Order: sequence, then structure tokens, then C-alpha cells
Amino acid sequence: MKSFLISDNKDTWIGMRLAGIDGVIVHTKKEVLDTIKEVFRDETIGLLILTEKIVDLATEEIMEYKLKKAIPMIIEIPDRHGTTRSGDAISKYIRESVGIKI
Repeated sequence: MKSFLISDNKDTWIGMRLAGIDGVIVHTKKEVLDTIKEVFRDETIGLLILTEKIVDLATEEIMEYKLKKAIPMIIEIPDRHGTTRSGDAISKYIRESVGIKI
């Protein structure tokens, strides 16, 4: 299975391309959701990588995909400026998906 990146900036996209990961650069919520739908149609993609700003554009829809679909696995990475998130993202995902506070 291969990986695919949806990014909002060229630097992250180029870095992933150098690592052999294909992807696209998008800037609107519609572009994000259309690209995610295309990725879910491609059965060869096992990992979908999203930058934080992409997740911020369509948080509710992406969380719904994360909770309902096992493949491709969706992960969020910081962009070129580092993380802007406060707290532990993994604990947040567990709390939202299972309802257990760690």
C-alpha cells in the first residue's frame, strides 16, 4: 500500500515527494473534500497524510472519515512551521472516538 499527502504548502509537498510520497497542494475546503473522496476510491492508498491547516479546513468531515473508515488510515502532521496544536493529539482522538479520558 502506498501513502498520499494533502498539503496546503509547497515545502511539505516537496519534502514528501523526496521521500517518495505522492500528493497534492490544495487551499479550499471543497478541494480538500474532493481530493479525500478521490483517495478513498483508490484502493492502493493505505495512508492519507494531512497537514494541520488542511485538517483545520474540514475538521468535522475528516474526523467522520477517521471514525468510520479504517483504510486509508488518516494521520495529521505539522506543516513547515511546526505544530500549532496544544496538548496531546492522540489522547484527543481516543477521547473523541471512544469517549474515554486518559
